Amino acid sequence: MKDQIIRKIFNGLIYIHILHHGNEQCFYGSWMIEELKEHGYNISPGTLYPTLKSMVDEGYLLKEEKNVNGKIRKYYKNTDKGNELLNDLKENLKELVNEVL
Repeated sequence: MKDQIIRKIFNGLIYIHILHHGNEQCFYGSWMIEELKEHGYNISPGTLYPTLKSMVDEGYLLKEEKNVNGKIRKYYKNTDKGNELLNDLKENLKELVNEVL
């Protein structure tokens, strides 16, 4: 049960992390996997890419395809809606952290 709860919380935090980086700069999926790994998340492409697709479909991220050395690479960045969500999540997280700690 403990591991399931921790996993659910980490999964939610992944969305915040994606939006955080999408606000700062364009990123591509394999870079995000490595970035998340540096913070202790072990996320597979089979988990990340559907997450990114759903965030694009819901209007939180924009996707741009670029040709890099003959391969198409998908870059992501926040939409205005994504930035609004990020700001809301940061406020909620700040309130929770202040209360719990």
